[in-house]
Amino acid sequence: MYSSDTTKYLIHIHLEAEGVVEKPDVVGAIFGQTEGLLGEDLDLRDLQRTGRLGRIDVQVTSKKGETQGEIFIASSLDRAETAVLAASFETIDRVGPCVARVRVESIEDIRVSKRKLVVSRAKELLMDAFEEGTIDSNVLIDEVRETMRMEKISTIGEDRIPAGPEVSGSDAIIIVEGRADVLNLLRFGIKNAVAVEGTKIPKSIVDLCEKKTATAFFDGDRGGDLILRELMQVAEIDYVAHAPRGKSVEDLGRKEIVKALRNKIPIEYIREESLEENEGENQESSSNPPANKNAAKPRKEGDASPKRRSQGKQQGPDSATSTRTLAEHIAEVSGSESARLLSRDYEILREVEVSNIDQVLDEVNGDVTGIIFDGEVNQRLLDTFLGKGLEYIAARDFKGIIKRPLALKLLKIA
Repeated sequence: MYSSDTTKYLIHIHLEAEGVVEKPDVVGAIFGQTEGLLGEDLDLRDLQRTGRLGRIDVQVTSKKGETQGEIFIASSLDRAETAVLAASFETIDRVGPCVARVRVESIEDIRVSKRKLVVSRAKELLMDAFEEGTIDSNVLIDEVRETMRMEKISTIGEDRIPAGPEVSGSDAIIIVEGRADVLNLLRFGIKNAVAVEGTKIPKSIVDLCEKKTATAFFDGDRGGDLILRELMQVAEIDYVAHAPRGKSVEDLGRKEIVKALRNKIPIEYIREESLEENEGENQESSSNPPANKNAAKPRKEGDASPKRRSQGKQQGPDSATSTRTLAEHIAEVSGSESARLLSRDYEILREVEVSNIDQVLDEVNGDVTGIIFDGEVNQRLLDTFLGKGLEYIAARDFKGIIKRPLALKLLKIA
């Protein structure tokens, strides 16, 4: 339509004709009715011949006996000459035999349009072309620091177990499963980790636990549980940090590692929980009488246990002052799919079905010290128990527990 090398301006003209006309008629009217109008210097034929005026582009459509169209004329003249030339086109009043009206709608500066294209394309290039080559000083620094941390991993003791650079000089250590766990902790600036490297606890770990404050931090799977049990038997550890269930320490991010170490549990709590579990199992097995007719008789729904029925019939002072143990309560509730709310003296305050525990919890006051729950406890229910000020919860199973509270003992019903 115009030469991009020489064109400065593009004249936009609108045409209306009272009749049907075609492109040759429009071009002929432009040359014929403007000839000699502006003098020899602005003669259209001379301007086109010298390249100062581009080809006249006409686009017309006819409908219902009338014609409308657009005319585009490229100019390399200066602003004043182009304006005069554009104004001369509005003197055209006939195209062929038809009355016509010509109006200049705009004079576009081609250079401005080119600048807009340049700016738009430059923005795209800035966003896309330089994306891979963008330099982030923080990324560079982190990469260098990570390399330095990786290089600082060493081995200690005759067992040559992997350890961070500050294990020997630190007052506290973190015991993990393998070398990959030590490397992951080093990535986030934790330099006092040491690995057991297998299921057999090395003597170097045992010696370190005697001298330093030790925190066990193992994977959240059965393998991690087994290593923790062995470590508790042969070494003096002080705390236990739990990785999220199903995740390995080597795969944890910074926030998960910090959260796990911040919520570490004293080893006394873990040992006490294990002892109470064993005590409950032993008490349950010893309290079960030999099989007889009464034992074989199934209990109907809503019936109390035999021991509770016999207690209900007693009216003497001995029944009011009799002392019961937590293990006895656990043995009675086990298999009943019920929840028993106990006082500090292990008295039964209330007993309901496990499905109704949410309703009962709304009525719990400060008299309830613990709950025996013959069902599954999840994180939501555990948080609710904790909010009620309970001291312990004995349940058949604990599922999806990510954060184990220090103020609430968790006992598992065997």
